[in-house]
Amino acid sequence: MAKKAFLLRIDPAVLAAVQKWAEDDLRSLNGHIEYLLRQALAKRGMKLPPAGEEKADEAADDGG
Repeated sequence: MAKKAFLLRIDPAVLAAVQKWAEDDLRSLNGHIEYLLRQALAKRGMKLPPAGEEKADEAADDGG
């Protein structure tokens, strides 16, 4: 599955805090936001394939 871009309006203080958190965890800001969203979804019981597995599934569907 291809990743999709979207505009996120966010309070500057929240953005700065998440950016620092991402740096502390050696992640990109985008990667950290996706990580946090996946954690929140899992906590609510939403089933998603593990990060990166979508690409493997897509390659298998395309025959390579």
